[in-house]
Amino acid sequence: MKWMSWNVNGLRACLNKGFLEFVRDEQPDVLALQEIKMQPNQADFSIDGYQIYWNSAEKNGYSGTAVLTKRTPERVRTGIGFPELDAEGRCITLFFPNVTFVTVYTPNAQDGLKRLQTRMQWDDAFRAYLTELAKDKPVIVCGDLNVAHQEIDLKNPSTNHLNAGFSDEERGKFTELLNAGFIDTFRYLYPDRKDAYSWWSYRFRSRERNAGWRIDYFLMRSCDIGYLKDHILYSNVYGSDHCPICLLTEGL
Repeated sequence: MKWMSWNVNGLRACLNKGFLEFVRDEQPDVLALQEIKMQPNQADFSIDGYQIYWNSAEKNGYSGTAVLTKRTPERVRTGIGFPELDAEGRCITLFFPNVTFVTVYTPNAQDGLKRLQTRMQWDDAFRAYLTELAKDKPVIVCGDLNVAHQEIDLKNPSTNHLNAGFSDEERGKFTELLNAGFIDTFRYLYPDRKDAYSWWSYRFRSRERNAGWRIDYFLMRSCDIGYLKDHILYSNVYGSDHCPICLLTEGL
């Protein structure tokens, strides 16, 4: 199975930057999108062979998630039961017969960490949600988790310490998620790989200099590691300030 995830930072803009060509070339079985910034009625495209599920934010032009899938799920859930942030369209869960697939756009703590407490509440609620799902069957979690977990996961850890996405609190919550029985599949496969990022600021020629952060993830339950085959970063694919990421599994 080829699972993919991409924070497109505005799907309508990404459509003009090669999005459809990328999907047709790569042919993922399931593709999760974050920060779509649009409503379903604004979509004027379709891709043969794919169903599309939406969870748009109530606020126009903001946040939101979507999933394109070749496989028909048994059911779909939007949100995690956190009313304030569920209104921002941050999570979609697809329930397949032998695996549960979750995509998330984790709220940003924002400049000065002014939304940190809300972010902490979300992280706790999301961890509880995943832990409950994991009791049933294998779970694949993907998306923009808005945190670089280790110093190796961003170019300039010393100057970004305490900034949003690399605060002690956010990193600690990610550790709690791993301790709850999940693994960061990329770091599991490539524990020492440096300069491997999924997001680059549009400022300061950051992408050209590869001064990035790895804040987009695929997570699996540690007990399901036998299904894992590879994790790929498509750092040469543009169209957003994030690049697509890919998880390859066998047997799910």
